[in-house]
Amino acid sequence: MKDKELLENRLLELNSRAYERGYNTFSDFLNMDEQSTASALNLPCSAFGGYENAERVVLGFGEDIKSEDYPICCIEIVPLQQKFADKLSHRDFLGSLTNLGINRNTLGDIIINENCGYLFCLKGISEYITDNLTRVKHTTVNCKVISIDSELKINEPEVKETIVSSLRADSVISSVYKLSRNETAELFGKDLVFINSKAVKKTSTLLKENDIVSVRHKGRFIFCGELRKTKKDRIVVSVMIYK
Repeated sequence: MKDKELLENRLLELNSRAYERGYNTFSDFLNMDEQSTASALNLPCSAFGGYENAERVVLGFGEDIKSEDYPICCIEIVPLQQKFADKLSHRDFLGSLTNLGINRNTLGDIIINENCGYLFCLKGISEYITDNLTRVKHTTVNCKVISIDSELKINEPEVKETIVSSLRADSVISSVYKLSRNETAELFGKDLVFINSKAVKKTSTLLKENDIVSVRHKGRFIFCGELRKTKKDRIVVSVMIYK
């Protein structure tokens, strides 16, 4: 509760500073819980994480903030000898970064593509990372800041059709992740389900087209809507699943 209050006070301060003094201010990277807390404050702000639909985002307070105004950069982390490199996971990259003493709130999403990591971070920490991150797991790596627009390699989410009994969030989540009704209900009970960055407790919440659903420890998908009905009157829906 104390952490939540500290975050609320920090966001209120940033908002006040931006609109009373007339310049843009930015938060650190916020996780899904923190974004849900921020959303409840109903502050006039925008959000960006370095690319479209990022999970961890920075909030911007001020007028006419564009994506290039955010203090975010992207670091490409590449094994020096890919042939002999370990198979690197998100946990491997994040573990190596935290071992350097870096605060998690300065780091955004980490995207893995062809055994390379693409790390979004605050610009203020980027030089420290490129100078000091030399190994991930047992693999020697090279780090450099890259242009987000031209050089970033992001895998597109996988489009998938799945059959559900209704458009309720619990029904769609159960189908996407092949979970039982009890397993899905437990996720809601533990506050592990977020829709458009807001924590959702009601399993009966109906999904709308383009809703972004994040399930802690499972993944994230975009609900694309209903496609058709089956002969047994069940519903075929389309989702875009992030891998």
